[in-house]
Amino acid sequence: MKPNLYSEEKVVLTLAPTGGLHGKEANSALPEQPEDIVDAFERGYKAGATVAHIHVRDKQGRTSADLSIYSEVIAGVNERCPGMITQVGNGIGIRREDDGWSGFTQEQRMALLDITPAPDMLTVNAGTFHFQHKNVEFLFDNSKSWNAEFVTGCRERGIVNELEVYDISHIVNMLQLRDAGLFDEPMHFSFVLGINGGIPADPRYLLTMLDAIPEGSSWQIVSIGRSQVPLTTMAVAMGGNMRTGFEDTVYYRRGELAKDNEQLVQRAVRIIHELGRELATVEEARRLHHMKPYAEIKTGT
Repeated sequence: MKPNLYSEEKVVLTLAPTGGLHGKEANSALPEQPEDIVDAFERGYKAGATVAHIHVRDKQGRTSADLSIYSEVIAGVNERCPGMITQVGNGIGIRREDDGWSGFTQEQRMALLDITPAPDMLTVNAGTFHFQHKNVEFLFDNSKSWNAEFVTGCRERGIVNELEVYDISHIVNMLQLRDAGLFDEPMHFSFVLGINGGIPADPRYLLTMLDAIPEGSSWQIVSIGRSQVPLTTMAVAMGGNMRTGFEDTVYYRRGELAKDNEQLVQRAVRIIHELGRELATVEEARRLHHMKPYAEIKTGT
């Protein structure tokens, strides 16, 4: 897929205010409770974000798979951010247990299909690898057979998928599922660069990944820490979409913690405009992700 340096397609801006790894120890402004997470989405929505990427925490601030907490956040976004695309991260994250850190089970991850109200999107982690975060390492099991079952469940419920690829082989995995009839084109990709265990945060690998996805696919970069701004800016310059938020970086610049997620969204909006592109509205973002218009969902048509 050739980069489009002069893309006239509008940019879909995703906000990921709370991830599944670090918490307030990284930045005290990171939202953990449902009301705070919804408030972060509302502020980001008013600033220009059109996709709400959702992870949730329990009362102790630990990453959670509790469907009732997801339901509270999604309902809050639907009420306070009309038309904003709700997107739940299928990996959920990691959490500290009495005997150390652990990931979430595949049963807990599959159960995300049953969140009510249903999210507009669920991400697909496109391949198995050893996930590493600081001193934590575990096998992140995303076999093609498990993903096929998960994607089938999404299709049955009318939930759109965003495909999170951490390596070139993960793109091949998703194309094989497409060839099996589980995905329709265009496909929606997130290139996750810089996660220890996945592909490094290097522009050379971005070009290779772009070459591997089908023509007409939509895409964005997910990167963390100091590579987040350079690589997501590159994505916008090359015709892709953009993502920001405390899941990806808690800093505004080197040595300076971000005040809140809204500050990161405002910077992303400035970058998009400075590069000569326009932000998608919520209705335009829904069209670009091949979803029903918000007006139809609101009226039940």
